[in-house]
This record gives sequence, structure tokens and C-alpha cells, in this order.
Amino acid sequence: MQIGLTPWGITDVAKALNHKGNWRLSPDAIRAVEACEAFLTSAISGAEARTIYGVNTGFGDLANTSVPPEQWGELQRRILLSHACGVGANMPEDLVRTMLLLKVKALARGHSGVRLATLERMLDWLRMGWLPRVPEQGSLGASGDLAPLAHLVLPLIGEGELGRNGVYRPAAEVMAEEGWSPLELGPKEGLALINGTQMMLAYGVQSLLRLERIADWADAVAAWSLEAWHGKAEPFHPAIHRIRGHRGAIESAARVRTWLQGSHQQLEPRVQVQDPYSFRCVPQVHGASRDAVAHATLTLASEMHAVTDNPLIFPEEGLVLSGGNFHGQPLALVLDYLALAAHEWGSISERRTFKLLSGRQGLPPFLVGEPGLNSGWMIPQYTAASLVSQNKQLCTPASADSIDSSNGQEDHVSMGANGALKLWRILDNVEQVLAIEALTAAQACDLRGTDGMSPSVLQLQSGLREFVSFSAVDRYLHPHLIEAKRWMFAGEGNALRAKLESDHRLMAGL
Repeated sequence: MQIGLTPWGITDVAKALNHKGNWRLSPDAIRAVEACEAFLTSAISGAEARTIYGVNTGFGDLANTSVPPEQWGELQRRILLSHACGVGANMPEDLVRTMLLLKVKALARGHSGVRLATLERMLDWLRMGWLPRVPEQGSLGASGDLAPLAHLVLPLIGEGELGRNGVYRPAAEVMAEEGWSPLELGPKEGLALINGTQMMLAYGVQSLLRLERIADWADAVAAWSLEAWHGKAEPFHPAIHRIRGHRGAIESAARVRTWLQGSHQQLEPRVQVQDPYSFRCVPQVHGASRDAVAHATLTLASEMHAVTDNPLIFPEEGLVLSGGNFHGQPLALVLDYLALAAHEWGSISERRTFKLLSGRQGLPPFLVGEPGLNSGWMIPQYTAASLVSQNKQLCTPASADSIDSSNGQEDHVSMGANGALKLWRILDNVEQVLAIEALTAAQACDLRGTDGMSPSVLQLQSGLREFVSFSAVDRYLHPHLIEAKRWMFAGEGNALRAKLESDHRLMAGL
């Protein structure tokens, strides 16, 4: 698979990450990288050599300190060592792989001054399945993600760790086995490797992939709960959403309508005039989150084609310019936005779960016989409420904070990396909350009777029941909550939902 100068979208990254074959740079990327390196070498050589930040000077508040030519390579080596000071849990391997891929993609644009051999070594890791160990904490999202990126590239010089399947070993050992020698970094390479937004971006891209599944499951589970509640389909009528005009609401309403197609239960008369907001306002709430995801996708797609290190080199114009493309503010804001959007899917889901346990609409309290002796599904709602409450706390915007660093030289930072980590935790919680709603809706549907249910929702019901059976009396519920989440987001249920949605052709005409 080629990595070149063509912009990528989110789906392109997903395809690239699933690629198992040979990785290589495209011919146009090779030309751009080599031209940039040659221009940089010329710019710092001879009688008219330029002073270039981070190439022949120190870093940060030491930018006015000159470094002689014989120490330029050591300067780049030491910046990797000094900046690799992350702490905390290891970043998940999928995130590290994404970060590595996006880093190569950015450097391949030919504005960073790196050597072809350096990019080829990073592609060797992808080819051979080796991933650096990267601690998740330590970035301010200011000069990009300095500490995480330093850990990402440290094995280039024989330091740090490389691993497969979560088992890490000293990089020097792995390199000896693979026949790789430590690289001697050229001028600016260390700085180019650790400047950039690729940690935040990796979390953002992977979060969008998760949010696509969350968005689709939220609509499917809402239809499931509507069948269980004996709710009204009227709020999903296209005329309602046409005259407001928000695309997300139009799409969400269409998806729920399609999930309900063929439901004979929807033809039965209703006692209630209107349903609670958590049922009636699904298109407006789910749709607003969909619109937030659409907005964030544009920002992240732009960043995937961006060059975010510093200084930047423009060989054709003969320029070397210091700027602030590494600043994470564009990502920090949309990561906070995505956190709110994801939270709302969980928040309204928990409210539907709460309603299904209320003993109304012909359903028994807590969806179990002999209430009192049995607690039924009372406490899973507590769990959902706890997760939603935690998400409310996590939704405090990370981007609203800043703190001085580098002796005041870097005096405004984005905190986008913290926003990325918070978003990842929120997504875990939302997936579990939706799984609890699915279990609750399935229990209610079994109690009400599945005859006449929408065929599509009934397939979800039957699919879940292959892994989690009906609860006639109280039992140990923890494993079933975990299994339901796995089924929905990592197992057979996700494939089933995707197949049903493909069959539906939901997006036609929207």
C-alpha cells in the first residue's frame, strides 16, 4: 500500500490500518522528501548558512543558543531522549499503529527535512508488526504531542521498547534480531519526529470510527426500546424533520422508521397521547450528535493531510519558516465537541432504560416477576446512571485550560491530548450504557411478547438472545452486561446490525 501526497479521509485510514501487505512511499512522496532534505542541507551549509530553530539552535526557551555543526546529530538524538518522559498506561496498539501511520503520512509531504531512510524504518515496523510502547500521558497538545511522539520514535535510535500483541522488549534486542542498526539522525529529524499532533489525531480518527457504530446502534436500540415501551412512531415522521431541516435529525428519524418497518405492534392503538422526551425526541437528540460528528470529521480530515511540525521547509520557495502548525487547538475543540456528542447518546439512552423499568405501559416493575423477592433490572440502571454521571464530569472541556511551559516560551497550550483521553473513556461508557438499554429492551419485549414486532428489531432480539438469555429470576448480571457490549460493538451483533442496515438502504434519498 502506498503512502503519498493524496489526502485521506476517515475511511481511507480505516482501510490503511487493515492493510497487511507491503507498505511503501509513493514516487511523488519520495521526490518531495528527498528534495526537502537536500534543500535543508544546502541551507545550513557554507558561508551563507542560515540559523534555523532546532537545527543549529537549542529548543524552546533555548532557541537563542547556537549549536555547532559537529553536534547537530547529537542534538537531534538528545531531544528524543529528553522528551520521552510520558507516564501512565500504555496507549492501545490500534492507537499506536494509527499514530505511526499518520506520522509517516505527514512527514511524507516533504516539508519536514527528514531522510527517506528514517521513514522507511518506520514503515518497516508497520510491515513487520512491531509497535513502540507509548505511555498515554504527558502531552500538553502545544508543540504537538511531544512526549508521546518521542516514545513513538525512540526505537529509531535503539532506545525505548518495541512489541507485538502487548508484549514489549528493549528496542535494541528487537533491532538486532531484525538486522536493523540504530539510525544516526540528520539535522532537524528529531524535532520533526516529535513535533506534531498525531497522538490527538489518532485518538480522534479512531473515536470517529467508534462513533459511527455508536450512532447507528443508538438509533437501532431506540427503535428496540420503542417497541418494548409500546411507543408511538409519529415523532419520526419525515414531515416533522423536513421543516426543521437538520440533516442529523432527518437521518436519525429515517433510520428509526426503517428499523420499525413491518411492525404490527405499531398498528395497535396507543393509550398515551405523547411519549416522554427520551422516546419522542430521539431524532433531535441523536441527530444533533450526528451533526457534531459530521463537523468534527471535516476538521480531522483536514488534519490528516496537514504538516504539523516546526519549522517548516518550502524548497520551491526557498523558505524555512517558524510557525505554530503543531498547536493542537483545532483538534482540542472538536475532541471536546465529540465528547459532548457521545455523552448525549448515553444520557438519553439511560433515560429510556429508566422508563422501561417504571412499571408502566403494561410492563411489570423492574421487568421481572415477583418484584420484591426479585430486583430484576433495577441495578443495571444504576450502573448506567453511574456511567452517565461520570461522563458528565469528563465532558468538562479540556481545551478551556492552559498552563505555561518551557519557561513561558510556550505560554498557551491546547490540552487536546487530555481531551482525547477523556473522549476515549466516554466512548467506553456510552457503549456500555447502550448495551444495558439493549438488554433492558430485550427483557421488556420478551415480557410483552415478540409477536408482531418489527422483523428487523426481532432479528436483533433473537441475535442477542443467543448470548444472553431471558431473566426469569434474579441472577448474576455482570457477565451479561459485558457480553452484551461485546456482542454489540465487537461481535456478532455488530455484524448483524451492519447487515440489516445495508439491506435497509437507509441512506437512499437522504
